[in-house]
Amino acid sequence: MYLISSDGDARLIGQTFVLTGTLEMLTREEASEKVESLGGRVSSSVSKKTSYVVAGPGAGSKLVKAEKLKVTVLDELAFLKMIEG
Repeated sequence: MYLISSDGDARLIGQTFVLTGTLEMLTREEASEKVESLGGRVSSSVSKKTSYVVAGPGAGSKLVKAEKLKVTVLDELAFLKMIEG
């Protein structure tokens, strides 16, 4: 089930995000809520089905795994640009 924003924006539908490291501009809860409101989902682990890993300072094993699996890694600024559209 997807929770779509009130304005019907579902641009992240079918995409899975993993958050790792410290987010400096949003809390993890805020970031997760924004992804879900745009139709995406947030996972706690990286897999080949992960669309994006959002990596902040201190990112560790999840970042390493994302790089190994060739998952797109975004810093927080790039993530914010994506979700703000």
